[in-house]
Amino acid sequence: MGIKRQAPQGRPDSQVLERTKTKRKLKQPPLYKVLFHNDDYTPMEFVVLVLMQVFDRSEVDATQIMLHVHNSGIGVAGLYPFSVAETKVSETMAAAEKAQYPLLVTMEPADDGEDRDSNRPSPS
Repeated sequence: MGIKRQAPQGRPDSQVLERTKTKRKLKQPPLYKVLFHNDDYTPMEFVVLVLMQVFDRSEVDATQIMLHVHNSGIGVAGLYPFSVAETKVSETMAAAEKAQYPLLVTMEPADDGEDRDSNRPSPS
């Protein structure tokens, strides 16, 4: 908040005080990609299940992501702030370990130009 001083017209010996408000724009936290890596042992159904349960994806979205990972070798499950991405990686790896699958899920910083909404499931 700043104070602006000015003399009223015709009265040089007095002052009028005006307060101005400064709006601060909050910076968005940096985002991280959560990446699924393809392997030859983890069942596709398990990957779809994890995407639905941990990442709140619809069955259609989860299947599309799983197929992309299967065909490309790697795929993005979502973009999240660091702590959220870290938690999702941990939860997924714990589920894979419990089921005795070698699924690898990692995270890396997202490019600045990436869509902030790509971690939201599309409406079904």
